[in-house]
Amino acid sequence: MRYLKTFLIVFLIVFFLLGGFRVAMLLISEPLIKSYDDIQAMPVVMVPGAGLLRDGTPSSPLRDRLDAAAQLYRDGKVQKILLTGDNRFVNYNEPGAMRNYLIQTGIPEEDLVLDYAGRRTYDSCYRAKAIFGLDEIIIVTQPYHLPRAVFLCDKLGLETQGLPIEQSEYIRSRFLFWNFREIFATLAAYWDIYISKPLPVLGEPEPIFN
Repeated sequence: MRYLKTFLIVFLIVFFLLGGFRVAMLLISEPLIKSYDDIQAMPVVMVPGAGLLRDGTPSSPLRDRLDAAAQLYRDGKVQKILLTGDNRFVNYNEPGAMRNYLIQTGIPEEDLVLDYAGRRTYDSCYRAKAIFGLDEIIIVTQPYHLPRAVFLCDKLGLETQGLPIEQSEYIRSRFLFWNFREIFATLAAYWDIYISKPLPVLGEPEPIFN
């Protein structure tokens, strides 16, 4: 019984600490998150990867992100769309799948920029500045992910605006898992920014604008 009580106390302490980190991030990121009407025009919108289906096409969450980016482009609020995702394996190409989807919706291929090494949100933000030469960016993603995304890009030196997208119907169990996972991803974001400061996969600069 004593061990159970100790376990519960430790669990509650850790739970409230993690919750506190999450609340702090929500407060820090809140000024950077805008409604569609309040988004100011910037040269580039970034779309972080969100997984592919078995047939290699974008998942529902990723399609929602791509649709939001396409709307910003059509409304003249951005000039280019940066598609950043994972391509570590030959048969898994998030940026390529995102490009194909947007081309099918009528977005010109020449205005799509592919980042094949955006394995994590941290990597995507870091590479947006270090590889693609950006100083400012709009990020489109789901509300549960957006605070961490704008926090990371802002701390990595990008003037950042975040647009929370309209979500389609997701499988409830997955949606709950994604929200739960954000608690731990938030802690990892603090660790990356303030302690470990890891270098992502880099390479030769590929500035979007000369």
